[in-house]
Amino acid sequence: MADKLNQIFQKQQKQIEEPDRSDENIVQLVGFIVGEEEFAVPILNIVEIIKPIDYTRVPSVPDYVLGVFNIRGNVIPLIDLRRKFNLPPINNTPDTRYIVMKGENNIAGFVIDRLTEAIRINQNRIDPPPETISTDKGMIYGIGKREDSMLTILKVESLLKRDF
Repeated sequence: MADKLNQIFQKQQKQIEEPDRSDENIVQLVGFIVGEEEFAVPILNIVEIIKPIDYTRVPSVPDYVLGVFNIRGNVIPLIDLRRKFNLPPINNTPDTRYIVMKGENNIAGFVIDRLTEAIRINQNRIDPPPETISTDKGMIYGIGKREDSMLTILKVESLLKRDF
């Protein structure tokens, strides 16, 4: 019994001295569909995901800014990602959601067609955006490679950048 206890203590001590680093390179994302494409954003930038609620139109803004809505006393701009990505608008479906994201100084809600899943992907499976896309001004952080598909990982700060 003392040997078994000794082994457990040694194992615990080893974990303290050399912690398992396998989770350090894992990026946690939330996936969603806009049009026919799957996109993802870091889970830590998401405030909440809600079913569509009423919003108020705001004059003199780009057509992809639908207006503003109120959540618990906070007035938040609502952006239609279909329109922002130059896709034709569609009516809300039972799968439509508002995904509220925050950055350093901004917060906004984005209309998405539907959620897919929480995604854990290793950093080494994320490639930089193709060279044909401007990485300075672009919204794409990288392309995530999965077993059966790829997904576009978006920069939350670029999505939240106000140009209106």
